[in-house]
Amino acid sequence: MSACRRRHRMPFGAEVIEDGGVRFRLWAPGAQRLELCLVGDGATTEMLPMEVEEDGWYGLTTDRAGAGTLYRFRVDGAMQVPDPASRFQPQDVHGPSEVVDPLGWEWSDCAWRGRPWEEAVIYELHVGSFTPAGDFAGVERKLDYLCELGVTALELMPVADFPGARNWGYDGVGLYAPDSVYGRPESLKALVAAAHAREMMVLLDVVYNHFGPEGNYLSIYAPPFFDPRRQTPWGAAINFDGEASRWVRQFFIENALYWLREFNFDGLRFDAVHAISDDSARHILFELADRVRDQTEASRHVHLVLENDDNAARYLRRDPEQRQRWYAAQWNDDIHHAFHVALTGEDSGYYRDYTDPARHLARCLTQGFAYQGEPSPYRNDQPRGEASADLPASAFVAFTQNHDQIGNRAFGERLEALAPTAAVRAAQALLLLAPSPPLLFMGQEWCSRKPFLFFCDFGAELAESVVSGRRAEFAGFPQFSDPAAREKIPDPMAEATFRQVVLDWESVDDPPHADCLALTRELLALRKRELLPRMSAAGVFGEGYHLLGERAFAADWRLPTGERLRVMANLGETPFADVSPASGRCFYASHALQEKTLPPWSVFWYLDEGPPR
Repeated sequence: MSACRRRHRMPFGAEVIEDGGVRFRLWAPGAQRLELCLVGDGATTEMLPMEVEEDGWYGLTTDRAGAGTLYRFRVDGAMQVPDPASRFQPQDVHGPSEVVDPLGWEWSDCAWRGRPWEEAVIYELHVGSFTPAGDFAGVERKLDYLCELGVTALELMPVADFPGARNWGYDGVGLYAPDSVYGRPESLKALVAAAHAREMMVLLDVVYNHFGPEGNYLSIYAPPFFDPRRQTPWGAAINFDGEASRWVRQFFIENALYWLREFNFDGLRFDAVHAISDDSARHILFELADRVRDQTEASRHVHLVLENDDNAARYLRRDPEQRQRWYAAQWNDDIHHAFHVALTGEDSGYYRDYTDPARHLARCLTQGFAYQGEPSPYRNDQPRGEASADLPASAFVAFTQNHDQIGNRAFGERLEALAPTAAVRAAQALLLLAPSPPLLFMGQEWCSRKPFLFFCDFGAELAESVVSGRRAEFAGFPQFSDPAAREKIPDPMAEATFRQVVLDWESVDDPPHADCLALTRELLALRKRELLPRMSAAGVFGEGYHLLGERAFAADWRLPTGERLRVMANLGETPFADVSPASGRCFYASHALQEKTLPPWSVFWYLDEGPPR
């Protein structure tokens, strides 16, 4: 395949220019003067004054720098800071930035145009703990395995530069720089190209609601980047709607375009957008999505996905032809919570909202959100969510596990450690054969019991507060009311905590894991054979559901072909009798069919290929 080169031209940062040299630009409205510091052999070798431009900008074009040059900016003759739009931080968040020429990388996927969203089978992973290597190359070596499993979309937890040697990724401060722990930018590009060669999409998780607590220097020279009137758990909120917010909004929009164009990602997942405060006439989420649609190739599939605790369905609306207007989908936390309560019986915290799990799960499967404006007991009976029943199933990413729902537990237990094996198998059969895009968290396909704990590696000045803060989070839970019990919660700063979460690939072939892996492969093969040919951009829509009992339900969907997809499930420990059989061809049965009886933890999928009724 012929090679091609890609670059997203940014209005800031360091841009290598065609006739030699580099153009540097930084928005620093709080600075009186700015200098470019060129770094060599670990020390500053030259300082060049930058020119004052309009609206708080400083710029300089010089032939004294080129690809590979290390640099910083000096603010008002004092502190030297890295570039917030640095393409690479080889010495971590406090070190100098490196000039990168993206045109120096030759791509091998010029013909790649992506895949339609309805084909997505998503596999979420953390680069640092997915393999013992803990880098982009380690992930690349597992692509054949994922392809054979049936995965069509890789989703990387955030890779933007974070402080230290290990982090979930949600404490990033260098939002344009792949973290050096995982490899150079070229290594990430190699991973993306290798996935595309296997017809696999690659999605990237990005964080636009806050910066991490260490290594963010923006407040020193660009105070308008933040809004002190609004406080968040991470400090002052990002200023998306106040005075001077124009350039703040541009910073994040350009970041989205950068990952999509320069790294050829197939889509982005936006973390916790409910934590973004924006009262402007055009919300940043709408503006960003419009810009992405306008500035990416029309022939290319690009998918934008939200995490939004508000369940704001307006971002997911389709046009009359069922094409995505703004966002392809949202992570559906409701379906996870309903699954979790059904399988484990836990009903504390936000699980209080899902104490009728069969009804909530059936509603999520066929109508999107469990809460569509109804009062939420967990939120003091405040209404939550917006109507979503008119949206296609593809607008809701479904999962029984993900990094958050595992890692936010004190001991990071996976579902396999909390629920019976039969229950986990039933949930897998519902998840992977329902029409919503399913998401698997790394290791879930073989029922790994490795915990996924919270871990980080901040500087010494933050260490004590991180450890005490993590343990204080659980003080309100009955099992952690005793301080001695909280002391047993793993220290997120300890390297040993991180080592516990690295997947143990040598155990995949052990009998319990091998059986789970075989089931996952079987279910994904069925999805590819039975569902994909019947799905299209026209969308799959829920036709309704009805409860068969406290733990049993039936649901069906209308397929674009005119056929009906149906499921009957019993998510309980006792058989459910006196059930009328579903019409159509049964293409998956978790148990031997018993007339008018659903065995415990059973799932049956049907296709009604006759005329619509």
